[in-house]
Parts: sequence; structure tokens; C-alpha cells
Amino acid sequence: MFYKLFETLDTKLNFDRVSAHCDIPCKIYDPSAAQIAVLTMIRMVDLLEELTTNEQLTVNQQAQFNRLVAQKEEHGLKLKEEIRIIWGDYFKTPQMELFPEIHELTHSIMLACSAAKQHVDKTATLELLTKVNRFAEIFWATKGVETFTAVCPYPPAQHVVYPKLDS
Repeated sequence: MFYKLFETLDTKLNFDRVSAHCDIPCKIYDPSAAQIAVLTMIRMVDLLEELTTNEQLTVNQQAQFNRLVAQKEEHGLKLKEEIRIIWGDYFKTPQMELFPEIHELTHSIMLACSAAKQHVDKTATLELLTKVNRFAEIFWATKGVETFTAVCPYPPAQHVVYPKLDS
């Protein structure tokens, strides 16, 4: 109903058309959510591996196993969503010209994330972290922000790329 009303008004008043690269052009992008998601996947794999050292799981352990797998899956989807949004909404021609590898890197992150979701495989999640860290380096470089690498201060205690946000 409202659409029809505005369409009618537009034909009579000829409103100027506007567009944006995303639903709300907020310019707020940050790869840290993707990094946290992959760190969570790594942690879930660690906990799953600890749990499966038992020969037979109790009912409670089976329930815990299912929760851990569900969280690994959920964070894999979050990771893909965060990377996809930054790649699709933030990266434009100037950034792509500076870093032409971004398309292949983004695609490889999607594939690596799928592989990490399909199995309980620490190596797969660590390889995914390496790719997501590279994505973060490129992202911050396009903003003119230096980065550094440090071990995150919580499990799984892996190396993560952080922006240097000196004032």
C-alpha cells in the first residue's frame, strides 16, 4: 500500500533517486568479529578433542559434544557473514587495485571455513585463522592503519593480527 502511494507521488513529484553500497551506509567495518569467530572455532575443536579422549561418552558428554559442534558451526557461519560483508560492501576499486589478492583470499576463506565446519580438525581451523589474519592485515592497510601480531589473551592462545590504534 505504502509502496503504491510513494510510487504515485514519485511520478508526480519526480523525487531524486539515491543509492548506497549497503542497506545503511554506516562505514563501520572491522574484521575482528571474523577473527573472534575463527578463534571460537579453534577453541571448540580443542574442547571436542578433549571430550573425545574418552572411549565412550556419557549422555551428558554427548550433549556437551553436540553443543560444541553447534557452536563451531554457528561461528563458522558468523565468520563467513563478516568476511562477505566486508568484501562485498567495503572493498571497492581503489582497495582492490592495492590488494588484487583480496578476491582469491576471500574465496579461499569461504572454502577453508567450509572445510573447518565439515570436520573436527585443528589444522583446518588454524589454516583458516591464517587466512582471516591476512584478510585483517589487508583491511587495516587499506585504512592506513599499521598492524601487529600478538597471542590472544584467552584460549585458544593463537596469534592474531590487531590494529595499532595509537591516539
